[in-house]
Amino acid sequence: MAKRSTFREYLEALIIAGIFLGFTNTFVVKTFFIPSASMEETLLVGDHLFVNRFIFGPSSSSVEETLLPLRRVERGDIVIFRSPERPRVDMVKRCVGLPGDVIEVVEKDLYVNGNKVDDATYTWHRDSRVFPNRSSVPDQARLRDNFGPYTVPDDHYFCLGDNRDQSYDSRFWGPVPAHYVKGRAFMIYWSFAGETSDGVWRGWGHKLRHLGNTAIGFFQQSRWGRTFHVIH
Repeated sequence: MAKRSTFREYLEALIIAGIFLGFTNTFVVKTFFIPSASMEETLLVGDHLFVNRFIFGPSSSSVEETLLPLRRVERGDIVIFRSPERPRVDMVKRCVGLPGDVIEVVEKDLYVNGNKVDDATYTWHRDSRVFPNRSSVPDQARLRDNFGPYTVPDDHYFCLGDNRDQSYDSRFWGPVPAHYVKGRAFMIYWSFAGETSDGVWRGWGHKLRHLGNTAIGFFQQSRWGRTFHVIH
């Protein structure tokens, strides 16, 4: 039998590795970065995350949940999902409401099914103002501090940012369809305090400048203390 060339062996290895990485990124673990302050202080702008794409599974089959390490989304999960307004854009928020839950925000306090949620360990309110629940108040302010009561529809989740006063979330654009959820954020693998992309494509020139600035500031502006930090 003729020996395969070294080039062919390397090529086959690269193809197999590419297929494996593509499968992993699509179905098991995906990476994601934080472009905005809506999840501070839990997640900072420039945090780069590992996202578990497998945990919620492809369906709600009880057989799959028994045989495989799958589960449904739970309250408190930090989830990555497609934006209900712009489905090509991914977002990250905390799930606070499950299908059938009644959600209400009263003067910044969150209530689920009539019970006040003790979320002081992860929720931040940086604006001391509380806007009244009046029709004369612009929706952007009124809904921020007073919302509902609202019943989460079947196969949907209600998601809020931890930085409640600076988060554009389900209070404004509604619940997240279950099939939009991509996975759960579970670990920060790198955090960068320098310039972070907002995800908007501005051409190769801007991309190369951004990569150059990142390389120059990599050691000084990396938040090494957040490396491999497990997300809660």
